[in-house]
This record gives sequence, C-alpha cells and structure tokens, in this order.
Amino acid sequence: MRRLALFAILVVGPAVRAQDTTAIPPLTLGAAARLAARHNAGPLAADQRTQQARARIGESRAALLPYIEGRGTPQSERTYNTAPLFGFNFELNGKNLFPPTGVIVGPAHDITYEAVAADTLFSFGAIARIRATQASEKAAEADASDQADSAANVAADTYLRTQAAQAIVGARFADSVLAADLLGIAQDQLRAGVGIALDVTRAQSQLATVRAQLIQARNDFDRAQLDLLRALGLSLSARLMLSDSLGTLPLLDTLPPETAAVEQAIQRRRDLRTTDLRLEAAEREISAIRAERLPSFSAAGAYAADGTRYENLLRTYTWALQISMPIFDGLGRESRLEEQHAAVREIEVRRRDLRQKIAIQVRQAYLDLASARQQVDAARERLRLAQQEVDQARERFRAGVAGNADVITASLDLDSARTAEINALQEYQSARVALANASGAVQDLP
Repeated sequence: MRRLALFAILVVGPAVRAQDTTAIPPLTLGAAARLAARHNAGPLAADQRTQQARARIGESRAALLPYIEGRGTPQSERTYNTAPLFGFNFELNGKNLFPPTGVIVGPAHDITYEAVAADTLFSFGAIARIRATQASEKAAEADASDQADSAANVAADTYLRTQAAQAIVGARFADSVLAADLLGIAQDQLRAGVGIALDVTRAQSQLATVRAQLIQARNDFDRAQLDLLRALGLSLSARLMLSDSLGTLPLLDTLPPETAAVEQAIQRRRDLRTTDLRLEAAEREISAIRAERLPSFSAAGAYAADGTRYENLLRTYTWALQISMPIFDGLGRESRLEEQHAAVREIEVRRRDLRQKIAIQVRQAYLDLASARQQVDAARERLRLAQQEVDQARERFRAGVAGNADVITASLDLDSARTAEINALQEYQSARVALANASGAVQDLP
C-alpha cells in the first residue's frame, strides 16, 4: 500500500495543474451540447449575421420613409451671363442694350438657407425589396439555429472523447495497481527464497511501462479537456466536471422505425429549413428586381430664404408630385434576373442533395448503432475473460507454481481488453450522438 501511494503521488501529482477557481456546474452530455449551442463562436457569429440581416431591412425600408435635408450658404458670389437670362432684344434708339452674345453681370452676393424634404409615396420596387430582405433575415435566423446544432454536435463528440480519455486514465491506473501488486508478490517471494530475481526485474519493467502509459493517458485527458472548453466556448482556465461516464451512459436496445426517423429528420433538420428559407429569399429577390420596372410615386418640397443681405432675405418655396417609370437601363436588370435565376437553381440542387444526405446520415447512424452495440457486448465478454485469465495466472504465481511471465502476458491482454471496451463504448455513444444530430435533435440529448 505504501508503494501504491508513493506511485500515485509521483504519477498523478505532476499531472495536476493549477487552475482558475472558475467552476462550471457538472455537465451531462446533453448539457454540454446545449451550452455549446449558446456560447460557441459559431452560433455567436451567426447571431451577428442575423443582426446584419435585420439592419438591412431598415435600410430597404428607408426607401419609403421621408428624406429631409437642411442646406445653408452663408456667403457666396456668382456671375451671370445675360444671354441665357434674356432671350429677347432690348433696344433703345435702335441700339441693343444687351448684345445677343450676352454680357457678364456680377459678381452678385447671395445668401441662401433651405430645407428640402422628399417622400416616396408608393413604390412597387421598394415594397418588394423590403419583403426580400425580410426573407433573408428569416434565412439568417435559421442559419444561426443550424450553427447552434453544429456546435452542439461538435461539443457532444468532444465530450465523449474527454470521457474516453478519462476512462483510459482509470484503466491505466488499474493496470498500475496490478503491476504494483505483481512487483510486491515477486519481492516477497524473493525474500522468502522461493522466487527468482528475474521475476522481480520483469515486474519492475512492467511497472515502468504502465507508468509511462499512465503519464501519456493523463496528458491526453488534459488535452481533451482543453478541446472541450474551446468547443463549449468557455475560458480555458475554467474547471470542468463531467457528471457521467462512458459506462453510465444509456445503451439503447430498441430504436424507432428507420423510415419514421428519416421523416422526422427531414422535418426537424435546421439546415434543410435554412435552405428552404434561402430559396424563398432568392425567389423574392427575383420579384424585387422585376418590381423595379413598375412606376413609383413621390412628393418633394423645399422652403428657402434667399437674398443678398441678411436683412432682406425673401421666403421662397417649391413643391412637386412626381411619377417615375423606368424605361431602359442598358439590360442591366435582365442580367441581374438571369444571375438570380441561376442562384435559385443552385439552391434547388443543393436542397435535393441535402434531403438525400439527411436520409443517408440517419441510415448510417442506425447501422453504426447496431454494429457498435454488438462491439460493446463482445468487448465486455473479452474483458471478462481477460480478467479471469489474470486472476488465474496471479493465483498460480502467488502459489509459487509458475513464474510471473504468464501473469504479465495476461495483464497485457487485460490492458488491451480494457482499452477495447472503452473504444467500443465511445463508438456506440458517438453513433448515438450522430443519430441525434442526423435527426435534428442533438440539443435534446439528456
């Protein structure tokens, strides 16, 4: 026991790193997925893209809102040519007062203050553009939800990898306990004169090997924790605690019908919903471009004070109603329509491929679950037999009827069996997460 305690201090102690006191509540698999959906960089960036799309709605709506501008010219000087001002002759005694080619008059001082307002009363194109940007906002919101699912899926896989690394540490520590016990038996037999030095040397070599494996397992576990913190969008100095383990996660013996699972996935998948909304936004963009050919109605007015000196400024005003009708824009609108039609066809192709991809993902997850479930049963049976072999070989070695070579060989098989069971459990739970992700329910994991 003293040797075991010393071994634990030497091996486990150096692996413990100073951490921040920031603690996260114990995480389950589902809680980790939901936490990543809220705090991972992907969903957060997608939320900002949604804000951008929402701001573009305001930009398009501005086309239907009044425009008001104030202008002021405190001091200016201008010269005028009389020819365009007076289109007729001034004659006095048969002589033109202003030559037909004009006379430069001025410079004249001018002071002007003016308020200008304009408002588009109705525009088919502006209304269609607002609807197109609203559809784009809905697509951006759906994409944010899809990014949340993607982050949750990555976090769930990383969570399982961290659990597997933790289980490997436990397995290697159990191996070290066995190796230390074999070393103690070999030393006791050597002191009693019934053992040989080769058994002690062989046990010491096995203990050193297991110690190196334990150190590597601790390092892999620490690295997995860092990856999990990043996947969760948390500070790398935070302290994590996993509330369950690979062995306590459920193993499902029955699943819903595969066809029903595919239909449910098509209805729930947020990436398919995003594609549908992008298709709708592209079609509304086509409508907006076509609506630019229709007339628009607007009103404008200006109120000004104008004169040469501040004390004699005169009030003037203008107002107008205007109808605008696009006639020809150099075929630019037709080119934009052609481009947008191609974009719609591209989205339709991607949408058909995505529906097929969803069906394949669900079916593959079913296949992986069935195979992994059998692998778990096989790995557990192998582990049971390997443990039995070690127990029998150790009893023979303890009784002095055999050397420890058989025990070490059996312990190596036990090491492999423990690792195989952990890998099988990880593969099964990864397939379960993959099925939840394919079904659009990864954030619903318990």
